[in-house]
Amino acid sequence: MLTIAIGLLIPLLGTMLGAAFVFFMKDDMPERVQKSLLGFASGVMVAASVWSLLIPAMEMEEGKGAWSVVPAAVGFLLGIGFLLVLDEVTPHLHLGNSQPEGPRSKLSRTAMLALAVTIHNLPEGMAVGVVFAGAEQGVANISIASAVAVSLGIAIQNVPEGAIISMPMRAEGNSRWRSFMLGSLSGAVEPIGGLAVVLLASLLTPILPYMLAFAAGAMFYVVVEELIPEASEGKHTNLSTIGFAIGFVLMMVLDVVLG
Repeated sequence: MLTIAIGLLIPLLGTMLGAAFVFFMKDDMPERVQKSLLGFASGVMVAASVWSLLIPAMEMEEGKGAWSVVPAAVGFLLGIGFLLVLDEVTPHLHLGNSQPEGPRSKLSRTAMLALAVTIHNLPEGMAVGVVFAGAEQGVANISIASAVAVSLGIAIQNVPEGAIISMPMRAEGNSRWRSFMLGSLSGAVEPIGGLAVVLLASLLTPILPYMLAFAAGAMFYVVVEELIPEASEGKHTNLSTIGFAIGFVLMMVLDVVLG
């Protein structure tokens, strides 16, 4: 149980480490660096979705022949749909944009920036939680080591993400400590969501393949809807593509070596 607790907290520590960059960087993060980091985060999330979530979801159902793909397909679409609805009903503001999305709200720009990041982090916490839930239930092809690999991968991509969050918070006029706290708290939803999934593990076992694919779909939504478009804004550069490749390979290696 201690291993699971540590595994759920590792991604939050990654976010906090990244948010701490606000104490060492005086100006806004350079655009080229931000594009590289967004690409890197995209690569990690796509690799984690494929290697640690979708493939295990299909392997759990491999005895059903062609039908083994059904839970992965259905769960993936449900994950996409869930984030799509959440995106529509939650007032939030994406980094670099001046126009809020979702229903009208009197929330401050800082609060809406934090909500946007919370939406982003929710599927990551679910992904870590559902993999640990599978390992705890003794599901074939899912081990504690592979769950730790997912946790480490998410934590690594949370480091640049935490910096990308805290720096704009500082630019909005918040103090360095407030920016750090807001950036860190944006990752708090991850261990909370992960813990909820683990606690419900015994009830979720029959639908675990669907849950794995659900988390994958939710993460893919974040990549396609937010990370890649943000990495493509402004002057063209290949840095985000290079970052994507590095993030994808790193997560793939972690999954294979630790899994």
